[in-house]
Amino acid sequence: MNTTARAPLTATRVVLPGLVEPSGLQVESFVVDAPGPGQLLVKVEATGISFAEQSMRRGRYFGQPAFPFVPGYDIVGTVLQVGDGVDPTLLGQRVATMTKTGGWTTHAVVAAIDSIVVPAGIEPADAETVVVNGVTAWQMLHRSARVKPGQTILVHGANSGVGGILIQLAQREGIRVIGGASPRHHEVLRAVGVEPVDYADPHFAERVRELAPEGVDAVFDNIGGPMARTSFELLTRGGTLVCFAIVGIAGGSGGLVMHFVAAIGRVMVWNALPNGRRARFYDLWAGHKTRPKRFRAHLEDDLAQVFALLADGTIKANIAARFPLEEAAAALTLAESRTLNGKVILLP
Repeated sequence: MNTTARAPLTATRVVLPGLVEPSGLQVESFVVDAPGPGQLLVKVEATGISFAEQSMRRGRYFGQPAFPFVPGYDIVGTVLQVGDGVDPTLLGQRVATMTKTGGWTTHAVVAAIDSIVVPAGIEPADAETVVVNGVTAWQMLHRSARVKPGQTILVHGANSGVGGILIQLAQREGIRVIGGASPRHHEVLRAVGVEPVDYADPHFAERVRELAPEGVDAVFDNIGGPMARTSFELLTRGGTLVCFAIVGIAGGSGGLVMHFVAAIGRVMVWNALPNGRRARFYDLWAGHKTRPKRFRAHLEDDLAQVFALLADGTIKANIAARFPLEEAAAALTLAESRTLNGKVILLP
């Protein structure tokens, strides 16, 4: 039986109706459902805009639902109601939830298995910046690449939400960071101890080699395509390439299935080469359906680590801008400008 706090009758959400410009987003009211078994009803306090939503707007995110739907990859909010089989002590607690879609709303029904309690003292907007981005950065650094103190890494998209957290986590471990980014972000990156390189420079590889003549110990590549091959070649023996997106082709048109198949195929081929280098294709949702207990355990452990570092000030939330939920169109336009350092937050 559902436990307490009466659900509001109506709420507000932002709908992506089809292949539209950001101005085509629709704000609408809807009737809030009660949570079912294994679910929570959450009053959303913060959500955000990531590259996933930008790709979904173009119909270019692998596995996105059919239009129309509500975007929003993750949320932070307070639990108003719990469904059958859910710990009733979650009522009134602030949680962070990975949703993939459905987050751009004032109230959301979410899966308890994808929700983690946010420690007291962390503001909702700050917590929002490290939910998906923080888990991704932590798992790529510590589970996929297993980088050690004193080693050197190359981070593409160093000014992005994932990149910013990855940099902080790496520096905490005494890891040297080379950051691939547009020149307009280089001053900010230098100020935080990153050695920046222009990823669009025709001599990009040579520039990295000047900084790391023996190669780097890990590359975190969100660009894909030819850059993934360059990244693999920049590894030292024993190094690891972690591919986690294909931003380089996501701005076009048409389906992405074959691009992902090609990317995964390249990783498999590179892993078979007898050169001591490894390649991984990181998937945040791996095991979500096939090994749910293991998925939950990793999510709980890894996000707890990131939250603890955020709470004690070891890492800092990097918020580029804040917008009311109803101004999602303006927020998405700004996020897509690629001029920002950090994450755009929506506040319902």
